[in-house]
Amino acid sequence: MESQGFIGGIIHAFQISPLTVTPIFICFAVAIAFVIERYITLFTKLNVDGASFMFEIQKYVLANDLDGAIRICNGASQAALPKVIKAGLQRASRDEQQIQNAIDAATLEVAPKVEKRLGYLALIANIATLLGLLGTITGLIKAFEAIAVADPAKRQEILANGISEAMNATALGLVTAIFAMIMHSILANRAQKIIEEIDEFGVKLIDLLSARKYRHSSEKVD
Repeated sequence: MESQGFIGGIIHAFQISPLTVTPIFICFAVAIAFVIERYITLFTKLNVDGASFMFEIQKYVLANDLDGAIRICNGASQAALPKVIKAGLQRASRDEQQIQNAIDAATLEVAPKVEKRLGYLALIANIATLLGLLGTITGLIKAFEAIAVADPAKRQEILANGISEAMNATALGLVTAIFAMIMHSILANRAQKIIEEIDEFGVKLIDLLSARKYRHSSEKVD
């Protein structure tokens, strides 16, 4: 019942003052669109099980099958980590610094894609809060201005409508802001995890390639 009252109040506020509530609705719709796009990107397209993926890469590298390791990367070419690991594998015959440079360059390429649009959610949360506050202020101003010139019999109704408009604008703004802030936190944590895995497994790849070179040179000496 409470949720129906809240929704009914929002609809009523939209009917009596669409200019106040419409911008907040637009913020909410944009936030939902950003959340859906970022969720699909971070949890499916750019995501991969880092530990399992690196375990497969390790098996191929230690078996001196770099082509096989690159094929594993190609199999998940849309994900962020395989792109970085592939860049390092393609420089496996170079010295450690060149491998590191290739990994760093690939990381700089994928990092903006991982963090893309996340800042907009925080911005929407702030804007929605301010729009809700603006709706509160304008609703109260309209109510008290109308009371000053209204028929005494209608003053109570005018005041009630003005306060309803003000409070529902605040509520909608806060709901939008809370939603945007929660989803921003979830998505930002996911993006941070992807970046941390890239850094961690990039270092592990350099160690693997160094170990491979050492074993390869030792076998030649023997």
